[in-house]
Amino acid sequence: MRIRSIALDAFREFACDTTGNIAVLFAIAAVPIITFVGAAIDYTRANSARSSMQAALDSASLMVSRDFNNGTITSSQISTKASDYFNALYHSKDAKNVAVTAAYTAPSGSTPASVKLTGTGSITTSFMKVAGFPTLPLNTSSTTSWGINKLRVALALDNTGSMNSGDKIGSLKTASKNLVTQLSALAKNNGDVYISVIPFALDVNVGTSNVGASWLRWDTWDPKNYSNSGTPWYTYCDNGYWLTMAQCTGRGYNWTHTVGSPSHSQWNGCVTDRDQSYDTKSTIPSSYSTYFVADQDQYCPVPLLPLTYSWTTINSTIDSMTAQGATNQTIGLQWAWLSLLQQNPLNAPAEPADGSTYQHIVVLFTDGLNTGDRWYGDLSSQSTSVDNRMKALCDNVKAGGVTLYTVQIDTDGAGQSAVLPYCASGSQNFFMLTDPSQINAAFAQIGTSISKLRVAK
Repeated sequence: MRIRSIALDAFREFACDTTGNIAVLFAIAAVPIITFVGAAIDYTRANSARSSMQAALDSASLMVSRDFNNGTITSSQISTKASDYFNALYHSKDAKNVAVTAAYTAPSGSTPASVKLTGTGSITTSFMKVAGFPTLPLNTSSTTSWGINKLRVALALDNTGSMNSGDKIGSLKTASKNLVTQLSALAKNNGDVYISVIPFALDVNVGTSNVGASWLRWDTWDPKNYSNSGTPWYTYCDNGYWLTMAQCTGRGYNWTHTVGSPSHSQWNGCVTDRDQSYDTKSTIPSSYSTYFVADQDQYCPVPLLPLTYSWTTINSTIDSMTAQGATNQTIGLQWAWLSLLQQNPLNAPAEPADGSTYQHIVVLFTDGLNTGDRWYGDLSSQSTSVDNRMKALCDNVKAGGVTLYTVQIDTDGAGQSAVLPYCASGSQNFFMLTDPSQINAAFAQIGTSISKLRVAK
């Protein structure tokens, strides 16, 4: 009886004892906790493998499309070539049972030719198999189309005096002509690629051949900018600095020279900013306030070149550029934009509704900060007011469907522009350089970006 009593007492004590519950509960809870943590790890591995697969498919589809478009492979070879390219690019250690299929669609009417690559595979899970998921699938695709994308590219190029420093103007000429070569190689037929060149300083030169154009106004034009009888800096503007009549009166100063009726044959081809707010818009000139203002800046850049596919003419225009004058990026950008439009004043070539897709692009290069325009700035130091005009213009350019690249080179420590990164269509479209030797590489990168066929995922 004594032994029985002791045993019963021990059982009662054991039944009432709770000191081991935490360990028991942890052991029970550990399984789902470890499963959830492990699931996150497995999903991370799967996402990494899928991202790598997507990148490899994008590249492979571009290369296959290029090969087919160049005639180096036939449609029956697309699948094999796609697998070859993909296998050379995809090296995920986690992915298993990876396969790539290719489907080619011939062009029909307004529908372009395309190739779609589909990748499949899986990863073997390390933790989720406990929950009954031994593998996770990988599925993604990439579609590339070609054959109806046509390029309209405007080069707005800084021709200001500071471009002489370090022969930046020479490096710009080389880089620009290399870009022309790169883009012209994309044209299978005349008209597939058009390029315009817009040299700019404080003004833009539209060419004296436009002297009789209906969209010009002459109310603030005087061929006399400074007196030949006085010192070089003697001015007809009563603020004491050299300015043209348009720049003088735009700043609210008095023009002290009596203009009279000078012959327009003395005009050097320069135009300054349109009246606000048309200086930031593409409004077709149809009334006096929308006309373009004839000017007579003594540092007028070489004449601009409207869109053309005469590569020789484009390169000749680039070669003729010289560096002089102050910086007004706004007017260079506006005329680059106008060069892409089928309207006065530059009347770009028509874009027939034949199913083609037209990509409109502006590449703006400058070596400095905005120092002046028709109304603002001392033509030497950075002007926030000019930057604000440019920001408004950039908003309108991008809203108009134009892809905008901006390139700044700073060799004198002026610092990064407050407006150029804002104007670029994305952070990857802005280039900040510090040495003329970098210009060619930046332009080559832009050319590669422009020439890539559109990838639709």
